[in-house]
Amino acid sequence: MRSRLALVSLCLYLAFVLIGCNKPASDNTAENATTDTQASSGKDEKGSGGEAHERKERAQHKEAKREPVVVPAGTAVTISLGSALGSKVSKAGDNFTGSVAKDILVGSTVAIPQGANVSGTVTDAKPLGRFAGGASLQIRLDSIDIKGANVPVQTAAKSFTEKGKGKRTAVMAGGGAALGGVIGALAGGGKGAAIGAAAGAGAGTGGAAFTGNKDIVLPAESDVTFELSQPVEIRR
Repeated sequence: MRSRLALVSLCLYLAFVLIGCNKPASDNTAENATTDTQASSGKDEKGSGGEAHERKERAQHKEAKREPVVVPAGTAVTISLGSALGSKVSKAGDNFTGSVAKDILVGSTVAIPQGANVSGTVTDAKPLGRFAGGASLQIRLDSIDIKGANVPVQTAAKSFTEKGKGKRTAVMAGGGAALGGVIGALAGGGKGAAIGAAAGAGAGTGGAAFTGNKDIVLPAESDVTFELSQPVEIRR
């Protein structure tokens, strides 16, 4: 009887021992599984959040890239001429080409890069006259090629003038006439004086052609600065 009770007690004891040993292991496993799940979930959330942030930044960058840059009116545009222009060699309606001489910035953004091709028109060209008056040349910038797109621009016309040396011409012509008068007097006055005066006027006119007056010439690669009269919208 006692042996049987002892055996039952021993079995119960072993059962409790086994239950006690297995329970913590089960709890630890569950706890570890919970921790792993939370860590995995946090990692997924972090990764998902990072991807969303990157997508947002890419979208913002793309949107900013699509927004046009506006070069305001009054901006100076300096170009380098591709060929010579002049009051004598050019005529109204002639086209000219060139390139942008330096970057044009809007804030910190290069709106129009140096080297961009440009085209323009000669709106007026008058060579220097022999007598009073002067030479004049007027040119206008029409368009700028930006990344393959021909962008029309509106600028104030650039004018160049050269005054004629009228006083010097008059003195030379007067001197010729006076000399003609002397010749006429020697010829006997009257009709001879009239002939002499005409001859003197001719001599004065001939002298006027060599007074040193010059026409306007803008050599190739000369820098000319225009001012935008209207804003220019540039799409990127």
